Amino acid sequence: MLSIEDATVRFGERAVLDAVDLEVAEHEIVCVLGPSGSGKSTLLRAVAGLQALDSGRVLLAGADQAGVPVHRRGVGLMFQDHQLFPQRDVGGNVAFGPRMRGAGKAARAERVRELLDLVGLPGAERRSVAALSGGEQQRVALARALAPRPRLLMLDEPLGQLDRGLRERLVVELRQLFGRLGTTVLAVTHDQGEAFALADRVVVMRDGRIAQSGTPVDVWSRPASEFVARFLGFDNVVAARVTGTLAQTVWGPVPVPDGSPQGDRVLLVRPGGVRLAGDGPAWTVESRTFRGDRVAVRLRPADGPALEAELPLREAPDEGARVTVEFRADDVVVLEAAA
Repeated sequence: MLSIEDATVRFGERAVLDAVDLEVAEHEIVCVLGPSGSGKSTLLRAVAGLQALDSGRVLLAGADQAGVPVHRRGVGLMFQDHQLFPQRDVGGNVAFGPRMRGAGKAARAERVRELLDLVGLPGAERRSVAALSGGEQQRVALARALAPRPRLLMLDEPLGQLDRGLRERLVVELRQLFGRLGTTVLAVTHDQGEAFALADRVVVMRDGRIAQSGTPVDVWSRPASEFVARFLGFDNVVAARVTGTLAQTVWGPVPVPDGSPQGDRVLLVRPGGVRLAGDGPAWTVESRTFRGDRVAVRLRPADGPALEAELPLREAPDEGARVTVEFRADDVVVLEAAA
């Protein structure tokens, strides 16, 4: 459906997009994830035709989009601030796309009714958009973006203005809706939870380039680099020397999975893979953070960086306690060579 080839955008001397290659299959949901300034929104704007490429190509269904204006690309756009028309009611907003494409009054009314039912706002045609809650405005904006039946739907931080509870509920509804409609989606977000819940494939960007692309499970289980691991929120990252199935670190020896890369590397230890057991030097419990029935425990060795362990509530030691640790190899990931 979408092919991005060697896409480059420069702002002065800086390459905001740096020779990016990306493909999105028909009916696939791809979420582009990255920190502010990574180039993810520029990528979306380039596909939409809102940002010219300095080099490279954007192809939709095999057709080069160079010189094709936004309104002729057949893509739907939904932005963080929704950008609803305040002078139009809900029905008028949703009907805008079909009306611009020449649909008759009866066809527009049927499309509006169908989409408002789909997004959970049946009978809302005559409501003022100013009277809608944030979640309702998000649903109307989605219905408006879907109304012209775009071949590609693009979302730019679509849930960014909503509170966390509402975001978590709506992202599940969005994935189910896109599945029913067979919609092809390219979304950008800085929220890891949102991306991993919505996407078939996650693309992590850094400094205008793709740092990693894969299924949510693959990216979460096997970050490609220290940057990706830290961006995903993993702090247990340390330099290591890997020999066979053992890595030597400032935390002591850490077992690694069979077949791990050897030599000077960077090691990720998942908090769930840290156990309070075994023999060895004592660690001090610096802090405890409750997370439902689990507790994140920050451990400080006599020498070296702190380590986070995630433990069942009943097993979490008190602050100030002295403990020993061991590591589970299945929760250790050997990353790139140490710099």
